[in-house]
Amino acid sequence: MTEKIQHLLSDSKGARWTALFIVAFTMMMGYFITDVMSPLESLIETSRAAGGLGWTSTDYGFFSGSYGLINVFLFMLFFGGIILDKMGIRFTGILACALMVIGVCIKFFGVSHDFGDSHFYMNILIYKGNIPMSAAVASLGFAIFGTGCEICGITVSKIITKWFTGHELALAMGIQVALARLGTAGALMGSLPFAKAFGGKVSAPVCLGMVLLIIGFLAFCVYCVMDKRLDKSIAEAKGETLKQEEADEEKKDEDEEFHFRDLALIFTNPGFWCICLLCLLFYSGVFPFLKFATKLMIANYGVNENVAGIIPGLIPFGTILLTPLFGSLYDKIGKGATLMLIGSTMLAAIHFIFAIHILPYGWFAVIIMILLGVAFSLVPSAMWPSVPKIIPMKLLGSAYAIIFYIQNIGLSLVPMWIGKLNSVDPTYTTSMSVFCTFGVIAVVLSLLLIIIDKKKHYGLQEANIKK
Repeated sequence: MTEKIQHLLSDSKGARWTALFIVAFTMMMGYFITDVMSPLESLIETSRAAGGLGWTSTDYGFFSGSYGLINVFLFMLFFGGIILDKMGIRFTGILACALMVIGVCIKFFGVSHDFGDSHFYMNILIYKGNIPMSAAVASLGFAIFGTGCEICGITVSKIITKWFTGHELALAMGIQVALARLGTAGALMGSLPFAKAFGGKVSAPVCLGMVLLIIGFLAFCVYCVMDKRLDKSIAEAKGETLKQEEADEEKKDEDEEFHFRDLALIFTNPGFWCICLLCLLFYSGVFPFLKFATKLMIANYGVNENVAGIIPGLIPFGTILLTPLFGSLYDKIGKGATLMLIGSTMLAAIHFIFAIHILPYGWFAVIIMILLGVAFSLVPSAMWPSVPKIIPMKLLGSAYAIIFYIQNIGLSLVPMWIGKLNSVDPTYTTSMSVFCTFGVIAVVLSLLLIIIDKKKHYGLQEANIKK
């Protein structure tokens, strides 16, 4: 058996890390597009006569929340997980990348085309009324992009689990998250200067992101070749005969095949639901916050408009080093649930500080953002590698899809809600209090997860690397 394991392509350190960096690059490009317009809120809300798009704060909030609309209300992310488990990594990954490219092209058309004074009547949940046609088209594109990006996210999570189980799993996931955050940081720090370099055009950084995403799509196609070789090595290690034209990952032993009845193993798992809700609350307290953080820096901390996007950009930049560090720590000594508890506590405390407006100076905002970056490293570095400890590999795609689906509820509705709150309370006190509440509930869920882990023996507090 030992001899067979040595024949697996994933046992080659160079091969598995090469595979990781290829798919991580694709996700990094996706995350750049996700936040490419976040630092441009002031420019977007400038009148069309002055070169902006003429959107209101509510319009921008709707656009920001449109990312998850298709995933949430048409259940596409949930179906994406089933497709992943039934059709395999290569088919699902290519499909997801194609949706991302189509979506960003529509988004680019929405922000670059002159629709005049035309509007579109919208009646979706908390948004009711006329929305500028440019916002409607851009939101449609962002929703399609969001569908592809989230399905790609669960696919990449399964890819990393496939290549790194028994190896540096948490470190690998941490590095993937760190590179994704690098894409976010690049968007937050570079979008506004890039737009101003092209005469204040919002479409300029979106066009840049579109080109980068196409390159990311091509990179994933390269990964598919490696994935096919890995499947071949697995088949050979099992002593099976594998025809090249039938080298699909769904060819598994009967006991490893996906069955719809097995979904009950997910839905009845209390630890899984703790992680689901923790993901919802934690990410709802970070990503929607980043959508409005640049304007917050200007309004409450007196930061110059030209550099205001740099301060929120410190959050993802901090995670670039810290997420792999905390992931490596989890690999070696465990304590995954404890890391989630510490990160959630920090999230609640930081948003409380933003809510009470103490020390309204730019240097203090920098310190708080760095601390938020630490919190943003702690939770993901422990949360994502914990899922394979709770859910079997054959259901991992569906499990990640459900988590991402629930996460997308927050990523869709929270920005819309915050946009409305900020239009009523421009001091951001109300919206920051909402984010603080998310953090407090996340703390409770982390404590509950620790208790359940002790009873169910998931191994969340144990090291990932098997000696």
